Amino acid sequence: MTAGEKNVAGEARRSAASSAAASPLCGEDCLSAGSSRLPGGTGVPALEARGLTLSWDGEHIVVADVTVDVAPGEVCCLVGRSGCGKTTILHALAGLTTPLAGRVLLHGEDVTGRPGRVSYMLQKDLLLPSRRIIDNVCLPLVLAGMGKVDARAKAAPLFERFGLAGCEQKWPSELSGGMRQRAAFLRTYLMGADVTLLDEPFSALDALTRTDVRRWFVDVAAELGLSALVITHDVDEAVSMASRIYVLAGAPAAGEPSHVAGIVTVERVASENFELTDQYLAAKREVMALLG
Repeated sequence: MTAGEKNVAGEARRSAASSAAASPLCGEDCLSAGSSRLPGGTGVPALEARGLTLSWDGEHIVVADVTVDVAPGEVCCLVGRSGCGKTTILHALAGLTTPLAGRVLLHGEDVTGRPGRVSYMLQKDLLLPSRRIIDNVCLPLVLAGMGKVDARAKAAPLFERFGLAGCEQKWPSELSGGMRQRAAFLRTYLMGADVTLLDEPFSALDALTRTDVRRWFVDVAAELGLSALVITHDVDEAVSMASRIYVLAGAPAAGEPSHVAGIVTVERVASENFELTDQYLAAKREVMALLG
């Protein structure tokens, strides 16, 4: 294995291990429809951040008093310009950093500074080039202690649902960018958490592929009942995916901490070309106005 492959392998294992260690994979949970993964009628947000204040160095404030929540089964987006602290917020939500102030709640439980409670999909797919796709997506199961044969048997029925039928024995280099992202999302799903954080997951794809993959993601997230928070600087991406959009404003590099400038609710309508509807354009205009 080359030095580059070792770096990719290390990042992939760390990403998978942080979630796999937190919530043991149970029985048929990973194979069932999403309704069984959600708390029953509690009215409690799946994920909630209250008054987060964050710093890069413990001294200079990057994010000030940010509050967001994601309902069970909801896809939300966090939109802001580059450098406004979106990934910093995601790290706090994932428990990878501890905020200077504020709390993070998962289904009402305080998980502030406790990693491994949510699934986290990074911008890069981090597929290991030396492993076939079936073994790449099985990595969280293997890290959780499951044998390779059982892990493959657990993951295999999901390949069709994730649009990867026939790709089980392929190498990452044989897949298109969109297919690689689907494999990365399947691996993230197999981490076993019902809340997923996604950090600019489609930004490396070309425009047409990105549109196709994000439409697919919205459909599969709804089918599986996943709760997801996606960060992006692409307004069109946010409006096309989310039911609610948190808009960040501020310029931390200039000494102005980021804050939530507003929340835009997207009125979704059944349409094959939602991006051309009045509802889509109205939401986009509102987000653009908040970004300034």
